[in-house]
Parts: sequence; C-alpha cells; structure tokens
Amino acid sequence: MGFALKKPKDVPGRSWPAIMIGFFVAFGGVLFGYDTGTIGGILAMPYWKQEFSTGFVDDQGPNVTASQTSQIVSILSAGTFFGALSAAPLADWLGRRWSLIFSAGVVFNLGVILQTAATAIPMFTAGRFFAGYGVGLISALIPLYQSETAPKWIRGVIVGSYQFAITIGLLLAAIVNNATKKQNNTGSYRIPVAVQFAWMLILIGGMLILPETPRFLIKQGKHEQASRSLSKLRRLPGDHEAIREELAEVQANHEYELSLGKAGYIDCFKGNVGKRLLTGCGLQALQQLTGINFIFYYGTAYFTNSGIKNPFVISMITSAVNVLSTLPGLYAIDKFGRRPLLLAGAIGMCVCQLIVASLGTVYSGQDPVTGKSFSLNDDAQRAAIAFVCIYIFFFASTWGPIAWVVTGEIFPLKVRAKCLSMTTATNWLLNFAIAYATPYLVNFGPGNANLQSKIFFIWFACCFLCIAFVYFMIYETKGLTLEQVDELYAEVKVASKSRSWVPTTTFRDIRASKAEQGGLGSGAYDEKHENQVVHESSA
Repeated sequence: MGFALKKPKDVPGRSWPAIMIGFFVAFGGVLFGYDTGTIGGILAMPYWKQEFSTGFVDDQGPNVTASQTSQIVSILSAGTFFGALSAAPLADWLGRRWSLIFSAGVVFNLGVILQTAATAIPMFTAGRFFAGYGVGLISALIPLYQSETAPKWIRGVIVGSYQFAITIGLLLAAIVNNATKKQNNTGSYRIPVAVQFAWMLILIGGMLILPETPRFLIKQGKHEQASRSLSKLRRLPGDHEAIREELAEVQANHEYELSLGKAGYIDCFKGNVGKRLLTGCGLQALQQLTGINFIFYYGTAYFTNSGIKNPFVISMITSAVNVLSTLPGLYAIDKFGRRPLLLAGAIGMCVCQLIVASLGTVYSGQDPVTGKSFSLNDDAQRAAIAFVCIYIFFFASTWGPIAWVVTGEIFPLKVRAKCLSMTTATNWLLNFAIAYATPYLVNFGPGNANLQSKIFFIWFACCFLCIAFVYFMIYETKGLTLEQVDELYAEVKVASKSRSWVPTTTFRDIRASKAEQGGLGSGAYDEKHENQVVHESSA
C-alpha cells in the first residue's frame, strides 16, 4: 500500500481516477501556501517598505511599524477564519464542487486584484482580507471534497497531498520573492501577488469538469446523480454491484443519522461528535502553535534581524525542506497510521525547538541602541538553521498533512461540513493570533517584548503539549471508511485502544434490523445494538 498507490486486490474497478481527482483538487493548497509565503518576502523588500511607509523610519530607512506589519500579516488570517466558518453553509447549499469554484473565482480573485492594484496600506490590507476569506473557504472545502471522493485505502495520502500542495505554494512564493526583491519599482511586490491569478485559473478550470461528491448527492436525495458520480470515480458501470453496495452503505448511514434527528450546529457539540469536534479543533490549534508559520510569515525578517547572511536564500532552503519532507509523510500516513506519526512528530519538534531556542539565546547578541541582533558564534548560527530545518522535517512529515487528514475523516456525514468548517476556523484563529502577536513578541522597541530567539521556548512548550494531546485524544482511523469511523468513536472510549478495533457489521444491517422492529427511529430498537454499529469496508 503506502505511497506506491498499489490498489488492494479485493477492491473492484479502478482507483486512479479518484486518486488523480483528489491530487488535482489538492492544488488549491498552492493558493493557501503561496499567499501565506509571499507576504513574508514582500514585507522585507526595500521598495515595498518605502512605498508603503507612512512616515516611520528605522535604521534601514523608510519602513512600516510593528503595528502595521502585524495588521497586514494577520488580516489574512482574520479573513480565513470567517471564510472557514462560511464554508459549511456554502458547501451544503451549492455543493462541494461549485463552492470551490465560487471561492477561488470570485472571493479569492477579488483579494488578489485589490492587492495588485494597491499603493497604500488600506487597499493592500483590504485585498489581504478578501484573499484570506477565499483561502479560508478553500481550506475547509478541499479536505471535505477529497475525503468524500477518495477510496479508503488511499484516503490518507490524498487528503495529505493538500498539505504537500501548501508546501509547494510556500516554495514558489520564496522563489518568486527572491527573483523580484531587488526591483526598484512596483513590480517587486505586484509580480509575486499577481502570479496567484494563474493558480486560481488552474483550479477553476479543473473543477468545472470534475464531478460532485457522491456523499453530498446522497445527502441531497439525488441518487441517480450520486451513482453516476461514483461510477466516474471508480470507473465501473452504474449498475455494478460494488457501486450499488457502496452507495447503499452511504445511504443507510445517512438515513440512520437522520433517524436520530436533524443536525444543527448545537449537535456538533453533543455526545461523541462533541468529542470529535474537540479533537479536530485541538489538533488544528496545536498545529499552528508548533510555530511553523512564524518561520514562513516572519522567517525572512527574523533571519535578517538575527544577522544571518542571505535571508531570502535561507527562506528558499527552508521552503524546499518543507516540500521534500512532506513526501515521506505521505508514504507513512496509510502505512503506519495517524496516531504513531503524530506522536513521533510532536517529540521531534519539541526537541528541535528547545535546541534552537537555547542556541539563539546563548550565542546571539543585540545592539542596545538599534536592537539589531548579531551572532556571537557562526557555528552556533549554522547549527540553529540546521535544527530549524530538522524541525520543519518533523512538522512537514507528520503534523502538517495529518492534521488535515484526521479532521477530514472523523465527522459524521450530516454534520461533516459544519464540524470541518469549525476545525479549519480554529486553525485560522490561532494563525491570526500568532501572526498578530509575533511582531510584538519578537521586535525591539517600546511596547515590544524583544524575545528574539527566545520565542522558540514558547513553541517548545506548545510542542510538549502536542505529545499529551496525541496520546489522549487521537484515534487511529487508518484503513477505515468514513462510515466505519463513526462506529469506532461509538464503541471505543479510550484513544490508545483504537488501533486494535475491527469493524464487523454494516449500517445496512442496522437499517434492516430497525425496519423489522418498526422502522427507522423506532423506540423498539435495542439501544445497546445501536451503540454497536460497525460498518463494512467499501472501496
């Protein structure tokens, strides 16, 4: 199995169409990663500082203040927070496919236009907000679309490829920024921003020809369209037994959920669904608190202030490490499982952050007048950069992709869009908080904490929390269908025991049993049996 994309022998039809569709939809992550990565380089460009300065001057000349930097960077995360929350009603109204087209073609596009045209902070900030709103929508919709179309045996790789696309976007942003940084005109920042039009057009072009997810169509009562959609995904005739069985299981699961009542937002917080929501929100929050976006938002400026030579080149190196390190993670997701990888990644990140914080604190000095940092030991500086890269490896191969995989597969169908939008919004809320607070925490001057390298002690503490969170909260979902995950949470109360759980029954058996005893929702149905629903494997 693993990254070899070798389909199990007992899976009928062809899986490559669903795999290729899942990988293509992941391309939306390039918008996410590129938009995140490009701002760090733009903020460090001499022409941009001069053009957007409102009169503030530092030792390097015209510049923007820490407050303005915080506003410009964090406003995108504020937009993504509201975008992620808006994804659920949009996805349940327009569908997963048309919601992605609208998000990229209208909302995100508006943000890019405003940023490209801007010559002052207010318009640039407005563009950042709308681009962020579009990215927030996309970041919730893509894992939703992928998880509802992917075969179960390769679902982890497909959903994890979204994070791989994010890393590619970050790398492309670093490359474009490095190519335009010395231009003494508006092209220095307009070219990196305008390149995003290309990513948007590619995503929209593909989504126009891709099918809607079968699970959404079942939810809408469009059974014939769901059959055609699944037929395209599996490359089997619509009347094939495997197609009928998979749709029957999805339909039975959906009817069973509906028999328990309608699903509003309040239902997302009840019972084991509430436990799953807490898991998803906690996982996404901790993903941000590991400190990864500190490196990609403020890495160039941080390396510059730390006295590191060629900071733009260092940023390209860290972005390249981020891309390459995601590949072994994609291989391991469906081979070793979610839980062990998250645990190993948390331990590795924790150690690296402690070492970087210690080296930066002991072997760096600071000018008491200008606040300019300098290295007291070049070997220590190189070692710190090396451990930053090792940290990126642990993040990119574990917490980067797996956070999106887990949140994309642990929720029931009737509340999946709502819960996924809230977990994604949590990611962006913490992203906003970190982006807003970091300049005040790191920078020198009145009102700032001047932590410099000491900020890595904060990331170390958060990575330590990640270890405990994985042990107590993360269930192993490798090899299970989305329907089987429901029963895993119903039967297994302790996360550490989830790896030994094996499904035995199907929702169709439950539906048949209920029908014999008075129909769906009948009070005659045995409550004990209801809590022992286990789902059969499907392609």
